Amino acid sequence: MQEPRLYEYAIIRVVPRVEREEFVNVGVVLFCKASDMLICRTALNEERIKCLYAEADMTHIRMHVSAFEKTALGQGAAGTIAALETAARFRWLTAVRSTIIQCSKVHPGLGLSLENEAEKLLSQFVL
Repeated sequence: MQEPRLYEYAIIRVVPRVEREEFVNVGVVLFCKASDMLICRTALNEERIKCLYAEADMTHIRMHVSAFEKTALGQGAAGTIAALETAARFRWLTAVRSTIIQCSKVHPGLGLSLENEAEKLLSQFVL
């Protein structure tokens, strides 16, 4: 029988106007040290973002969310951060910052299937 695995996760947020600190949850990034696995799931709801800031540049926001995903997956086109080891990428992605793409604080979780856990978190906090 498979044992549950400890993982860490953070919610990915779009903050269209950083000075107002309003945000829309757009994804989840999940890291499991034991499995050396980093999973990123996103679902961009443009209408919700436009409710916070009607003039939001959605092309720009889509580009940044895509770069976040590519970095999480370790895709070379994402730059030097994508080449780091899994744990370092997770820590870099979840570091506190004041940009359009931010993450919540990191939270712990426990689950059997990390893929299923990522989907559950996406459904619970984003969709």
